This record gives sequence, structure tokens and C-alpha cells, in this order.
Amino acid sequence: MKNYNFFAMLSRMKYINRWGLMRNTIDENIAEHSLETAFIAHALAVINNIYFDGDISPDKVAVYAMYHDTPEIITGDLPTPVKYFAPEIKKSYDMVEEAAIEKLISSLPVEMQDIYSKLLKENEIDKEYRIIVKAADKISALIKCIEEKRMGNQDFLQAELATLRAIKDLNCKEADYFMKSFIESYNLTIDEQA
Repeated sequence: MKNYNFFAMLSRMKYINRWGLMRNTIDENIAEHSLETAFIAHALAVINNIYFDGDISPDKVAVYAMYHDTPEIITGDLPTPVKYFAPEIKKSYDMVEEAAIEKLISSLPVEMQDIYSKLLKENEIDKEYRIIVKAADKISALIKCIEEKRMGNQDFLQAELATLRAIKDLNCKEADYFMKSFIESYNLTIDEQA
């Protein structure tokens, strides 16, 4: 029987640090970020269904969020200012990311490839789900900015402002609700939250 390395590659997410251009008081890797993004995406789907009469599967969107950064196992985390510096860079990076996804999918048995292809390829995910995952991803980035600022790290001030703008620009009512209802708690200490 052939030995496949897809899940061994996923386990390497813990070695890929985020925020490479920033001085960090607390390192964050893509495994931690993906889990937090999944928690938030799940919450956004619940908010959508309860408060906005939506019909998004919280479980399904959480799984999409878990896998949203898996290409970075191969590509590394390209910082946002670099990724969006010029359209040519973004286009080239998208091609590299697609090749990374194909490489990961090919590391599965053929019978499993279609299932994981639908999780890893953004264009195969319904638009409604993509927006929720994108919003959760941005909210997770904002939480990182808040945490760094609380630790006295001023390097994240501009990132925080840019991320707030990005969340607002998504026009995602679920994200707006989350921001109004939950984000302020991230400014509190554990004693203040108790």
C-alpha cells in the first residue's frame, strides 16, 4: 500500500509563522490562526442563521476556514503588503498558490482527492461561504493586532487600522454583528472577563 503525505504536510502548519514583516511579542503560526478563523467562521454562520435568517452550515464553513491557509505549508506566509504591492505580484502568487494546492491534493489517494479539492480550491466554494471565511480571517488578524497592541507593541497600529477598514469594506453583516458584540472583549484581561 502506498504511503501518502497529505496529513503529515498539514501537521507542518505549526511551523509556518505569520506576520513575517512585523515585530511580534507572541508568535502566531498558521495552525493557530486557522483554528481561530474556524471558530470565528462558525460563529459568523450561527449569527447569519439566527439574526439574519440565513442558511449557512456552521460546520461546513468552519471546515473551509480550517483549510483556508493550507497552501502556505508550501508557499510560506507571504505578507499582505508584499502580496498586494502590485497586480503582477498578486497574479503570480495566485499561480504559485494554485500549484501548491495541486501538490497537496496529489498527496492523497485518488479516491479522496475530489473531497479535499472542494475544501482547498476557493473557486469551488460557494460565494456566501467564501465571504464568511474571508471575514473570519480578517477578524482573526484584527484580534492579533489587538493582542499585540495590548502587549505594548506599536508595530501593529497601522495593521489594525487597515484590517478594520478591510472588515468594514467586506459589507458582511455577520462580521459587523461580531465586531459590535464580541470584539471589545479582546481588549480585556482574563480577570476583567471573569
